[in-house]
Amino acid sequence: MNPFTRFLSQWSQDRDLAALIARWDVVEALAVRVYKARQATAEDEAAYQAARTFLQVHYPAWAERLRPYWQQALVGGQPAQSDPFYRLLAAERAQDFVGDWAALQHLPAAREALNQLLVAEG
Repeated sequence: MNPFTRFLSQWSQDRDLAALIARWDVVEALAVRVYKARQATAEDEAAYQAARTFLQVHYPAWAERLRPYWQQALVGGQPAQSDPFYRLLAAERAQDFVGDWAALQHLPAAREALNQLLVAEG
């Protein structure tokens, strides 16, 4: 887990949010790893599919609560124009992150939104 998110999470009792963050951590770490390695392993694909499936089911319940926070964040130095979570989850396979710098630029906005939600609800 992101160290700052871990710090903020210590005051949250919301298990559903913790589960969402745990799966997002998988997507975030995997996207960076695959981008840097320029390839996805079979393990990467399996981990991505598991996390993506969970998030596709559970993220919509959180989307509106996270919206105000990602809307205040930057993507590539510009104000976020669209939901960064959905942008990353649009990748059907882990391999899709190879060469997708634009996707990686959405990661900080998503992380900032999660951290801001933890602050607001903590």
